[in-house]
Amino acid sequence: MKSTGVIRRIDELGRIVIPKEIRRNLNIRDGETLEIFTESDSIILKKHLRMASSSDLASILCEIIYNDFNYKIIITDREKIIAEGGLTTDIIFDKLTKEYQEIIEEREIIEKDNYIFKLNKLELKGNFIFIPIISLNDSIGLVIMYNDISLTNELSIGKLIASLFAHKLDI
Repeated sequence: MKSTGVIRRIDELGRIVIPKEIRRNLNIRDGETLEIFTESDSIILKKHLRMASSSDLASILCEIIYNDFNYKIIITDREKIIAEGGLTTDIIFDKLTKEYQEIIEEREIIEKDNYIFKLNKLELKGNFIFIPIISLNDSIGLVIMYNDISLTNELSIGKLIASLFAHKLDI
């Protein structure tokens, strides 16, 4: 465990303030949920990522979409890739760049033709659709559909997948 050197007092309601610099470094936004763990005499706070509990479903959906429809797909949470179908490079758990995190924040479907998708060691060129996953009025991830040629039904399939995750996580 890394020490930050920050010391905070607990108020009368049992609250502490997490310094802004730490929240910024860990990409913790206002209103975001944290999980609380204890270990011997320590309290551990961890960002609660609602999509993380859905990575198995995401993997199954990506496999079906690619195998049955031959549509290439990537599903992310707010920070990393949690599933993919049709890629030759393993990018599961690769962190999203600021560009893709901004697409999540903007909450708009974006189509990009002849686009180069770069993420760490992966580089894909083609036509892309970025569909934010919005659950409980919070943008929590992306469905990325892409094709080397033209996009036909990818938008409809991508919207369906984003909607499935949103409804699953709304419960």
